[in-house]
Amino acid sequence: MAELYGILAAIMSSGIGGTAIGATRYLVGTVDPFAIGSFRFGIGFALMLPLMLWRGLAWPARNDWPAVAGLGCLFFAVFPLLFNASLIYTTAARGALALSTLPLLTMLAGAALGSEPLTQRKTVGVLIAMGGVGLALLNGLAMAPLDAWRGDLLMIAAALCMALYSIWSKAVMRRSGPIAFTTMAMGVGTAVLVLIAGVRGSFAPVPAFAEAQWFATIYLGAIGSALVFYLWAFALERTTPTRVAVSVTVNPVTASLVGAVMLGEPLSWNLAAGIVAVFVGIFVATS
Repeated sequence: MAELYGILAAIMSSGIGGTAIGATRYLVGTVDPFAIGSFRFGIGFALMLPLMLWRGLAWPARNDWPAVAGLGCLFFAVFPLLFNASLIYTTAARGALALSTLPLLTMLAGAALGSEPLTQRKTVGVLIAMGGVGLALLNGLAMAPLDAWRGDLLMIAAALCMALYSIWSKAVMRRSGPIAFTTMAMGVGTAVLVLIAGVRGSFAPVPAFAEAQWFATIYLGAIGSALVFYLWAFALERTTPTRVAVSVTVNPVTASLVGAVMLGEPLSWNLAAGIVAVFVGIFVATS
């Protein structure tokens, strides 16, 4: 039952995360990736810390601090920089599709590092789910910007960071608990981003933010950071990294559904078929 809760939490995290791609895509034309990451994870840390203190949770053990700091820099500094920079060059749809290489990268990295065996069932499930993503986004791929390949490569690099974080963080998270571990790791990553952003002058455009830009920023921090990464940590504590990672294929599907509902974009047959394939793939890989 605990593993089922972990899988459901991962699906929720990835589903909500699909909306964060749209918010990031909206902000990249105004501020640089360092400022976006600073706000996203700074707000997330500000929300996670009171929750941790209210529940009376202890910080990770001192022996784990170097590992937590390293993983925090990997996931909450390097990952968001690559993620945000990719959306300067590519569309939200293509970016979401590139991020959906995460389960494949996690499966291969887990097998290479000896943390998780490469089974036939997981492989088939991951490939079905990724095929569903490609089918769901079939129409939007033809309208890609000229330099979209640069963004695609940056997003795949971001997915690799996420895959390694998912594998390496599992043992430390078991000892520390998901909230304490995520709070400390997010705090370290945020400090790095804020320091670099301050040196670069990345916050200069912030005083000119309109209401819509502040809304997107707060949404990224509260929902796209605190909630999404708490659910991700909760899932990693209860099931394998590959089973968590395969849920990310929900990400571009929910982004497409949000576009259909909020922006009036057509809900085509390939989107419906892709959604079905994604959930079939998740079922095969996680059952």
